Amino acid sequence: MKIREWINRVLKGTHNHFLCYLPGKTGFLSSWILRLFFSGIKLSRQQTSILQKLREKGIVVFVTKYKSEFEYLFYYTRYNQAGLPFPEIGFDYKVFAWQPLSRIFRVLLSSIDSFFQSLTLPDPYNSKYIEEELLNGRCALLSLVEKKGFYRRFVKEKTDPIQYLIEMQQSIERPIYLVPLLMFFSRKPQRSALTLREILFGTEEKPGKIKRLITLFKNPEEVFVEISEPVNIKNYLGVRENLERSAEYQSLVLRRDLLVQINRHRQSTIGPTLKSREELKENILTNDRLQSFMANYSKKRDIPIQQAHKEAESYLDEIAAGYNSVIIKIFADLIKWIIKSRFEGLTVNYDMLNRAKNMSKKGPLILIPCHKSHIDYLILSYILYANNMPCPLIAAGKNLSFWPIGPIFRSSGAFFIRRTFKGAVLYSKVFVEYIFKILEEGFNVEFFIEGGRSRTGKLILPKLGLLSILLNAFKDGACDDLVFVPIYIGYDRVLEESSYLHEIEGGKKEPESILQIIRARKFLKKKYGKIYVKFHEPISIKDLLAKNNLSIQDMTRKEQNVMTRNLGFRIINSINNVTVVTPHALVASALLNCAQKRFSYDHLMYHVETYMNYLMSQDAMLADTLVFDPVRAVDHVLDAYISRKFIEQTSPGKGTRLSNAQFKINESKRPILAYYKNNSIAFFIPAAFTALSILAKDAFQFSASDLHSEYNFLQDLFKNEFAYNVDKTPEYFARKNIKTFIDDAILMPHPTIPDTYNLTSAGFRKLKLFSAFLKPYFESYWIVLQCFKQIAQNSLNTKDFLKKIQASGNRMYRNNEIELKEALSKINYNNAVNFFIAHGIKGSEDTGQIKFYAEKIKKCLNYLRL
Repeated sequence: MKIREWINRVLKGTHNHFLCYLPGKTGFLSSWILRLFFSGIKLSRQQTSILQKLREKGIVVFVTKYKSEFEYLFYYTRYNQAGLPFPEIGFDYKVFAWQPLSRIFRVLLSSIDSFFQSLTLPDPYNSKYIEEELLNGRCALLSLVEKKGFYRRFVKEKTDPIQYLIEMQQSIERPIYLVPLLMFFSRKPQRSALTLREILFGTEEKPGKIKRLITLFKNPEEVFVEISEPVNIKNYLGVRENLERSAEYQSLVLRRDLLVQINRHRQSTIGPTLKSREELKENILTNDRLQSFMANYSKKRDIPIQQAHKEAESYLDEIAAGYNSVIIKIFADLIKWIIKSRFEGLTVNYDMLNRAKNMSKKGPLILIPCHKSHIDYLILSYILYANNMPCPLIAAGKNLSFWPIGPIFRSSGAFFIRRTFKGAVLYSKVFVEYIFKILEEGFNVEFFIEGGRSRTGKLILPKLGLLSILLNAFKDGACDDLVFVPIYIGYDRVLEESSYLHEIEGGKKEPESILQIIRARKFLKKKYGKIYVKFHEPISIKDLLAKNNLSIQDMTRKEQNVMTRNLGFRIINSINNVTVVTPHALVASALLNCAQKRFSYDHLMYHVETYMNYLMSQDAMLADTLVFDPVRAVDHVLDAYISRKFIEQTSPGKGTRLSNAQFKINESKRPILAYYKNNSIAFFIPAAFTALSILAKDAFQFSASDLHSEYNFLQDLFKNEFAYNVDKTPEYFARKNIKTFIDDAILMPHPTIPDTYNLTSAGFRKLKLFSAFLKPYFESYWIVLQCFKQIAQNSLNTKDFLKKIQASGNRMYRNNEIELKEALSKINYNNAVNFFIAHGIKGSEDTGQIKFYAEKIKKCLNYLRL
């Protein structure tokens, strides 16, 4: 009897003592050892913040793919240490070594006592021990794959933890959240063929004990953890197709879905399995589509089929990327050093980056940044690498394939593309098949939709060739979805500043070479301010088609071309929408739009405040320095522009401040200032069109409908300069800006006549400020139109005609017929030539069209005289 009492007292009247439970507080020594052992592995606050919210909402059960006591102890130790929900219960785990001795004794005594009483051992499932502990707020961990897991569940008919949780959820209201966890011991992608080292010590996905320990002690920074999207079992059971199913069936499907989710998350982090270059070549060159094409190609050209095969192989060698993890790591370290030493910081909207990462599980990401500098792709790849995402395969111009840069870029994921496919029929087909294959394999792709770096600062209209190839690959079944991610990359100061000025003013672009790389050392001696990277909400092509009730398979060629063009413009506008307005861009706009040659600090600040008010009304993204202290930010930029001789301070301000100082612009530097102004010009174009449409009415009273025809004309005239919005009409933007102008006291609604507005006296000056953004373009187009008046059709080729325009523009500027030096832009001239040719002006014979546009442009320039 006394023994019975002693047993009851030790066991506290229950047999519910199990090794699957590890108390939150173990012995000091074991706790210290575990903390020390796992101390080198960092936790991401951004990810772990999710766990705090889940604990408040429901019961948390962590899920890993493989059963691993190492991982269980890590999450138990580090999450406990960080004050996060941590797993005290391990489904089907038996943690022995780290238990307090008193618990081990109780577990043994409980098993012995239970066996002698009922000839059975205690079961944490049947006794509802696990259910009670979870309801009391404890967290658990379960693993999906283990040795003999199938045998245990289906032959021995042991309890399936997932089925147990489903049945538990059916009896309670509080939701149970399954939180998939992934542990990575390297950022290297898995290779299709195992090496001897992997055979002996395990793969990157499932390393052996020795490999784990070596990595943990030698390179603990290489180890990181990812938290995948939590699964709410309550919501899962509420899905219509699950309602009538048995718990056993539901558990099988849920287990499969969790494995798929974990595998996709792993791929979204380190990329798809890497096949050897030879295996990829074999797959591409021997597929039925390319084989059939090469057979027809050889017949049409009357060449041996072997020659066609040889050509195709050489084209694939010219195109295809390599993927060397060592080179990528070196690049990442190099870019990290450059950012720290030459820039003042890197600003990224990580919330949208994580959104893109989550959506990458649906299909390959197509990363589309704007292109302002050669370091754009290096910066983007670094950000992805540093945030546990695979570096994409990058479309690079063939001009960058020179030795030694070409092989290095190729090893870091660049594939090379010719500027034109004209006449290269087989090359074109091989390139298309290569794109199909890398999407089929699951690689993310990066390309610049502008085609090249913007020399003007504003976005170039989309080039649709590669976009069309990607959509065709999707149409042919290369992947389930394509997720387009528009990205803005901007700089306070761009590295290629001087070369852009040279090209804008008509100079020849210097081809890329090893000599350029050597000269680039001088860039490492300067500071370039901040880098701004903003990810737009990803665009799923599958969702976009569904939203518009479209099927790409049913589209005609013409319909697909329209969709491709609209998608291209949608991407450009998306990049414009997440553009960061920097102090450098804002001050450059205020400087260049000043009416006087000399102006005061207060006059300049009036311009800055006007533009700031407008930007805030449009919810534009402002650099943090503009948000926190705009006056200081402006003063800092003015100091920088003075030191770089962009502007001159003709009279000093009072004390150390610039207030009451006088300035003037260095005329030779206006084109560089125009580059920075154009970085944010897209935000102001709708306001500029609306303002000029109001000024063109030449009256202090007008109706909104009066503006529509003029707004349409301006949008059409400059359609080669600014991407139109595919979702919104000109009427929408005119009315939106009227409302903004009312809020800024530029306009006043008429008290009695509906849809009618009066222009205020102060508003007239502000309209001039907004419309001034268009003046350089009007002057460029005016120069081109004057040249069309002087030449007959087909008397000059395009190259010679552009030279004539440049000479004419320089002469008109010297004679004061043109006011703005930034109007002498070769790029503006080229856009104007294309516009006028498309609108029926090919020479002096087209007098009617020339007269029409000459009168319209002259009239607008008269309104823009500052």
